[in-house]
Amino acid sequence: MTGLNTVLIIVGLFLAGGVYSFWKQGMPKGVVVLLGIGSVMCLVAGVMRIQGLWD
Repeated sequence: MTGLNTVLIIVGLFLAGGVYSFWKQGMPKGVVVLLGIGSVMCLVAGVMRIQGLWD
């Protein structure tokens, strides 16, 4: 695992925690959706780099 993979996964998990927190606080759905999309994109990119599917 390289540093970029680790950073992408950590940022993705951090954003996922933000999604949960924002949802519980009653933030607007648009903010929650955008944060969720960013979280998923970071996690998928990190996992794809680990698997060697994306160089």
